[in-house]
Amino acid sequence: MEFVLLVLAGVAAGLTGSIAGLASLVSYPALLATGLPPVTANITNTVALVLNSVGSVSASRPELRGQGRRLLRLSAGAVLGGAAGAALLLLTPSSAFERIVPWLIAGASIALALQRSPGVLAVEGAKHHPEHRDPWWLPLGTFAVAVYGGYFGAAAGVMMLAMYLLTTGEGLPRGNALKNVVLGMANAVAAIGFLFLAPVAWSAALPLALGLFVGGRLGPRVVRRAPQTVLRRLIALAGLGLAIHLAVQAYG
Repeated sequence: MEFVLLVLAGVAAGLTGSIAGLASLVSYPALLATGLPPVTANITNTVALVLNSVGSVSASRPELRGQGRRLLRLSAGAVLGGAAGAALLLLTPSSAFERIVPWLIAGASIALALQRSPGVLAVEGAKHHPEHRDPWWLPLGTFAVAVYGGYFGAAAGVMMLAMYLLTTGEGLPRGNALKNVVLGMANAVAAIGFLFLAPVAWSAALPLALGLFVGGRLGPRVVRRAPQTVLRRLIALAGLGLAIHLAVQAYG
């Protein structure tokens, strides 16, 4: 039963990541519900999320055409940031992580609730960058978000997608595809480090990864028809509830 529930949670998380860039707000609580301690749950979640990126990227090949040079420029920031975030997690005491996580989840949930329509962001991005020239600091911005993604990750997709839509002049499909690749690279680097240096609960990681892959593959199709604003707000509300629950446990 636990295997089935984790697969279903993975599918929901994969879809949530495609809709709102917030897969961890579904997958991380699901791992906590199986009894894993917070740090182990976060490490296991990061490893499982690699397959979500594989699924999303494999379904976004048309949108990635013509973005090869841009991806090369951003890849260094993604790789270094993911490694730095993973190192930060491994060097941070577990008690400190338990106290930080409620704030991260609350911030991610608020950012999700206040997020404007991706269409509006795309229009503003085209307005500010009509020639589609990326700003020089974009790799640095990618590095900063990747550090957060390697450390915890909830709402990293929201932050990165908004940054790319506002700076590259791309529309939502191509901007989202770019986000999936770059964030996937940061997550993969962190996951590789965890494989060798941290405990991974494979009995939970494998079913979750299976569901995440399926959700990532289905996401690009579902997101075109889903009521995104309503879903974002429901997920944000659930995230705030989870943050309060974890805060009571950490500070109680």
